[in-house]
Amino acid sequence: MSYVITIDGPAGAGKSSVAKRTALELGIKYLDTGAIYRAIALILAKSEIKPDNEEFLREALSEIKIELRGSSVLVNDFDVSGEIRTPEVDELASIYSAVPAVREALLSLQQDQEKYGSIVAEGRDVGSVVFPDAKIKFFLTASPEARAKRRYLERINKGKEADYDKILQAIKQRDENDSKREISPLSIPKGAIFLDTSEMNEDEAVNFILEKVKEALKH
Repeated sequence: MSYVITIDGPAGAGKSSVAKRTALELGIKYLDTGAIYRAIALILAKSEIKPDNEEFLREALSEIKIELRGSSVLVNDFDVSGEIRTPEVDELASIYSAVPAVREALLSLQQDQEKYGSIVAEGRDVGSVVFPDAKIKFFLTASPEARAKRRYLERINKGKEADYDKILQAIKQRDENDSKREISPLSIPKGAIFLDTSEMNEDEAVNFILEKVKEALKH
């Protein structure tokens, strides 16, 4: 029998890497909902379609095909994996994901993934909106300072320029935007296990989740 595990939380909390490793350890599929939203935001912004122009948004969305192929994200068969992992696209994703037309278009795409077997889905409303009946849910977070430090070190280790203060400010602004938006605001899903990783490393977070999942699957 297939099942769904959801991991929600704010930007920069480490959801993606933890969800990927959890899925790998369990031998099931990983669904990166954030990548889907970033890809959509990138393409809409490049097409100069503003988030308040809902008529053009709906028309454009009907012509966009998104495919998750392993760790790659393809939009209309073009790989945008490298382009979507930037602070600028993070900000665009927060803006466009608050638009009802965007969320409506992508909801069914995410839910359809369940047809292909058990999955670990991560995002900001997967446990509350996309998969409200998931077998087990988590809300993974960390302090803004801890998240900013991780983002800073990640960029530095990749040889990119980084400004800790700017990253911290962007994370705080993203948190405010996500928690106050009218459509699917960031919140702890009902029944979710809360996990603060501010003082945890990735291994500890993954092990905690795996232990809880194995307990849940026994019942």
